[in-house]
Amino acid sequence: MLKTTSRSPRPLPRNRGALALARQHILTKIGNGAFPAGASLSEIALATELGISRTPIREALGQLIAEGMLQKTSRGAIVAEPTRQDIIDLYELREALEVHAIGKVAGQRLSARMLEPLNGLVEELRTIVADLKKSGTPALEGNDLKRFVTADLHFHTLLLQAAGNQRMLKILDSTSLLLRVFALPREHHTLALVSEVYHFHRRILDAVAKGQRGEAMQLLGEHIRLSLEERLADFDSAERSRHGW
Repeated sequence: MLKTTSRSPRPLPRNRGALALARQHILTKIGNGAFPAGASLSEIALATELGISRTPIREALGQLIAEGMLQKTSRGAIVAEPTRQDIIDLYELREALEVHAIGKVAGQRLSARMLEPLNGLVEELRTIVADLKKSGTPALEGNDLKRFVTADLHFHTLLLQAAGNQRMLKILDSTSLLLRVFALPREHHTLALVSEVYHFHRRILDAVAKGQRGEAMQLLGEHIRLSLEERLADFDSAERSRHGW
């Protein structure tokens, strides 16, 4: 007669959907500036906002603390404030991945179906620039700033996705690389800055559409390096103000 052994029931799987929702919600708010560097994150407020329990919120915060996006405090978590070297490291990694990706994308000539959303994002930037000119205000604020950051981030994300390198996309996803870059503090999104971004995106997309691989890689590399210089200038200015230099 076969001997039977009692087995404890397998634990039920956790609600991974709620965890993914919480994580993406936090990352999106960091990326669009709603949660700037140094901002305190409340489990209760996030759970209420999303209509879920605090457990997946706590898990998402724990993940993002482990990844360096957040810092643990006695009262919970705050959005991490990057060092100067953090900024340089992020941009060097970004340039290596994005320039390689766009070379592949431009070399394979994107279809009209794939170019359409990219064109839409460039047009969104053009509209934002035009609206800022008309407003007479010195820099983007509020919802207009969120629109700009979202369009800028999505443009770069779509180009990376178009390369079709799944391993590279997993690296980008696991490190939240682009969100880290776009969440870096910036003093002001002035008309000069947003116009510069629009014109770079327009020229980059034109080169991609024409299959001009070398031109696309050169323009994107220049765009990223110039952005790094601007981010470092903003960081240095903030440090001088903070320390009274």
